[in-house]
Amino acid sequence: MSSLRTVVAALVVLAALVVPAEPLGLLALSVEGLLGAALLLLLPARAVRQAATVLGLVLGAVGVVAVLDAAFRSVLARPFDPLLDAASVSAGVEFVAGSAGPLAATAAVLGAVLVALAVLVGVTLSVRHLAGLAVAHRRTTARTLAALTPVWLACALLGAPVASAGAALLVRDHAVQIRDGLADAEAFAAELAVDAHRDTDGLLSALAGKDVVVAFVESYGRDALPLVAPRLAAGTAELDAAGFASRSGFLTSPVVGGNSWLAHATFLSGLRVHDQRRYAALVDSDRTTLTSAFGAAGWRTAGVMPGTTREWPEAAFYGYDTLLDHPALAYRGPDHGWATVPDQYTLAAFQRAERQEPHEPVMAEIALVTSHAPWAYVPPVLDWAAVGDGSVYADIPPGPAEYGGAVAYSLDSLVSWVQTYGDDDLVLLVLGDHQPSAAVTGGGDTADVPISVVTRDEAVLDRIADWGWTPGLHPDDDAPVWPMESFRDRFLTAFSAEPDHPAR
Repeated sequence: MSSLRTVVAALVVLAALVVPAEPLGLLALSVEGLLGAALLLLLPARAVRQAATVLGLVLGAVGVVAVLDAAFRSVLARPFDPLLDAASVSAGVEFVAGSAGPLAATAAVLGAVLVALAVLVGVTLSVRHLAGLAVAHRRTTARTLAALTPVWLACALLGAPVASAGAALLVRDHAVQIRDGLADAEAFAAELAVDAHRDTDGLLSALAGKDVVVAFVESYGRDALPLVAPRLAAGTAELDAAGFASRSGFLTSPVVGGNSWLAHATFLSGLRVHDQRRYAALVDSDRTTLTSAFGAAGWRTAGVMPGTTREWPEAAFYGYDTLLDHPALAYRGPDHGWATVPDQYTLAAFQRAERQEPHEPVMAEIALVTSHAPWAYVPPVLDWAAVGDGSVYADIPPGPAEYGGAVAYSLDSLVSWVQTYGDDDLVLLVLGDHQPSAAVTGGGDTADVPISVVTRDEAVLDRIADWGWTPGLHPDDDAPVWPMESFRDRFLTAFSAEPDHPAR
């Protein structure tokens, strides 16, 4: 029994030291293990137990962070940030609650806490057990260290993967992450202090009289294009037949796999907002957003957010005159869990609220969420007269729950909406917020998302002729790729009157 306990303890400690980061896993030789054993041999016997407890807790914490890193990389394509990811964890819990119910979310939280405690306790007890053995057999332990230390050094010098320093590197990487994050706070404050368009004359005058709609399609990334290419080609033809033209390019989103609110903030503010620290600083500022710029120029502004089910204080920052959140949309269709308001219903509700009657020009930001994982409800596009209050969807079975079909539905809904309700004064911008998770993309290295502009007005397209975008809804592979944060200034520059570029 004692031998089995020792074997298990050794496996647990090795797993915490090397498995998360090392390709050789348990076959790797850990420098942290060698140093820890040497430290324990140097201590007086009465201090070994306390020192082993501290080392065990530290190593257990490293193991927990390594697991969190792996989880975050699999979804968001980045490591866990211990200072800033409370919002991401909260969003993940809300996602589970919306998808599988509050009991599942509670079970997930309790399960995660229990696993973390089990890692901490298990690693600590294992280190203490091995420390006791090492000190009880000091001579054998010392000889073993004397033999393995040169081996580790030689392997490290030769670059052999058997020489592991995974735990130390993980601690170093997160220390650098925290240091850089604190420095970035000052850099972002300096960026916030400069706004080239705060006092621009004739802001957006080239779009006078237009309804401008910015539609974010959830998880519509570059990797979706092969899946929806036939629908984009058909949509381009259908829009052309209705008198609309389109141009398309790419933006590089600051996020991948989730945290959509950071992409929205980046696009609208013209500043790269890739973490919660920047987001908090931004929404606490008076930065001009695309929405507030339109508002200052005389447009009525609206935010249409079917996934917002509770108070959203940040709405005030964006400058909406009205917010159509989930309650305000008055959806009476079936509840299939997370973000299941069909996009066609969202567009129909917006049309009724803001564009049905004669109205002043409106600028709207619309979040289309049907393509949000887990794609629990993807209906067909209906006749618009049948959409009503959404109760019609109770009798309509969903299509296959898969990513490509969900994105195609979102795009089809937009094309159909333009065909049905579009007019000479409509300008539509449709873009993705971020790439889907690695479970869909296989862990690709691009964060690009498509963006398209749709309009009947050739003068609008003339204004962006020098952007070099591809005709149609499908951007060519070599279409321009801009940082998402650069779009606000390009757009405001293109459509604002200047002495040498008067509004048309």
